[in-house]
Amino acid sequence: MEEETKLSIYRAARIIKRRENTLYNALTSIYEDSIFVGEISQLWPELPLLANLRCGLWYSSKFHFTCYFKSTDGHTNNWSFNTSRLNLHVALLAGDKGGCIIVDSTRRGKRFPDSMSKTIPIWTCVLNRSVCNFRNKMCNNAHVVVEGESNASDDHANDRREFSVDWDCSLHLPLWVSDTEKAAINDRLEGWTKELEASGADIASLASCLKKPLRPLWISQKTVIWLNEVPDHDSWDFTPIILVSASSQSGIPQHRTTSKFSWNYIPGAGDDEESWARGLSPILFWNHAYDLINSGPNFCNQKVAEIVEKDRVFRAQRGHIAPQVLVKPPKLLENSTYMSHVEPLLSSDISNLKINLSSDEGCTISWLDSTNLAVGKSQHATKVPNVHCILNCDQESITVSLSNSEGYLHLPMVNSKLDRFSLLRNLPSAVNFAKSNISRGKTLLVCCHSGEDISVCVCLAILTSLFTEEGIFDDGKTFNETCITKLEMRRRLVFICKFATSARPTRGNLKQVFNFLGGGRVDSV
Repeated sequence: MEEETKLSIYRAARIIKRRENTLYNALTSIYEDSIFVGEISQLWPELPLLANLRCGLWYSSKFHFTCYFKSTDGHTNNWSFNTSRLNLHVALLAGDKGGCIIVDSTRRGKRFPDSMSKTIPIWTCVLNRSVCNFRNKMCNNAHVVVEGESNASDDHANDRREFSVDWDCSLHLPLWVSDTEKAAINDRLEGWTKELEASGADIASLASCLKKPLRPLWISQKTVIWLNEVPDHDSWDFTPIILVSASSQSGIPQHRTTSKFSWNYIPGAGDDEESWARGLSPILFWNHAYDLINSGPNFCNQKVAEIVEKDRVFRAQRGHIAPQVLVKPPKLLENSTYMSHVEPLLSSDISNLKINLSSDEGCTISWLDSTNLAVGKSQHATKVPNVHCILNCDQESITVSLSNSEGYLHLPMVNSKLDRFSLLRNLPSAVNFAKSNISRGKTLLVCCHSGEDISVCVCLAILTSLFTEEGIFDDGKTFNETCITKLEMRRRLVFICKFATSARPTRGNLKQVFNFLGGGRVDSV
């Protein structure tokens, strides 16, 4: 009886939580928080607005770019500087525009996610140190060249001293991070800096672009800003990376009302979108935000279902991959009165639910320098000009109109969480297909559903197996003569990320690529 009572209490708590975290509550909370984000972005309108994927992308319709800083890289005792997520495009953009604003959010309990509290501060510090080392090295080389000319030598020495004094390489963390944690992070900075410099990242471009060192600033809904004293971003002696935590953190549930409806506020509502969004993407939300907010809590789910289905049909008619979406009712609520408010659902399997983070109008295909390799989304594969061959790693096949019937290969692959060896089984065929076509001067597009993970990993295997470190096709000669290390693979990944800035390969898939590369030779076709 006692166990049944405990179970009933647990079930009741879950039902209450699910009732609070409804789709309407989530979307209305996001809309409310977006007003704050808009106000902050207007304080520095010259600075580009970036969304930290994926949660941050919900909080504005006017993002210029995206970035990907993971909170796990900033978790206590798990701090890291990940060279597979360098986000160098963010630093280059900040250097060019004089700074940038990054938006993210977090659930109840924290004012800022760990991505903002520690991951980004670590990132700015490591980049600053690498730029400082690079510039000092360049100054030393220039000093040696002009050593015989005393006046020029004195000028270079003065410039070097001035730079070393003014360039801030210290670690800047928010006040709530303890001194013990700050000291532990400081001890690791030198090692991370060496890792970055050994990764082959383009520090030279960063050094030429950054006029002032990077430095994070933190703004939340509790931050007090005097509107008549907002400093111009050019007045600071650093390049500001303004970190905006979109959500309010009161610590207690907030019941709010409008002129029409009442609703419960959810901090960090954009997080974990698979659990609540019902196939709705940020772009679809902002295209229909007014209608959704004004539909009210009783009709919001039905409105979302209509929007998602209409978008699916629209994309399917244009030959895009557009699987239907099933939203299953939670088992805990099956016998509750709450089920009476659940609208009819769309058909298919929940595993097909994928959130599209970019509009169909934008063709997200990235060419990897002069390698004749490109990487991107499968739904855009047929739109890209000058593509001779397509390697499709998506689950769904696509209709292509290539002059060469042998120029299309479909190798369905899934994430390592679903199959730990999916990539490993298919990489030999993928590399052989790439080799047979690139060796004949053909261009090759490697695509998957997101264009960010599996296709990037396949490109990494192809690039490492068939190209030199400089990106020159050599038919696998260098690979057959070299023992590939994790550092070498990391350098090739950095090369890819330089051109495919949205790349987000997962650890499990990268591990399969490394196991493939360590397996042996590239046989002649």
